[in-house]
Amino acid sequence: MFVADEQAAAEVDVTALARLTEKVLDAEGVRGACELSLYFVEEDVIADANERFLGGRGPTDVLAFPIDDETLDVGRSPDAGSSGPDRPLVDLGEVPVLLGDLLVCPAVAARNASEHGRPLPDELALLVVHGILHVLGMDHTEAKGAAAMGGRQRDLLARFHPSTGEPPPDPEPAR
Repeated sequence: MFVADEQAAAEVDVTALARLTEKVLDAEGVRGACELSLYFVEEDVIADANERFLGGRGPTDVLAFPIDDETLDVGRSPDAGSSGPDRPLVDLGEVPVLLGDLLVCPAVAARNASEHGRPLPDELALLVVHGILHVLGMDHTEAKGAAAMGGRQRDLLARFHPSTGEPPPDPEPAR
């Protein structure tokens, strides 16, 4: 796991959120070597990513970029014909599974936390769990998916980030 705090808008406990990430991945059945990047970024960075990759406008609280390709080609570019004489064959069991990247914007999270009446650390934990579930394939565009994802979020947060605040809302289906 790679975690980077590349923003100055709010204090982020990256150690606690990295631990939360590890626990959630374990609870979701992710085993063996895997890679997930978690970036805490400024509003302009997430707004740019939102527009470039998702067609959205302006900053948002979290973006998840799963790596969907589960196949690995071992070989030389461009034809993957052989591993070449200068490289040993790769044991695919040793290659980490690339899960994806999460971008979280603490500035937007702080506004959301204020609107929902909960502390910023709880909001950041919610966003990290929400993003991980997206990277692992969950979605909330349909009502059924939203209910399943919301329930899983609540369960994971209750287990690994108990809070004194209200439970987080279910993700709402896209309109």
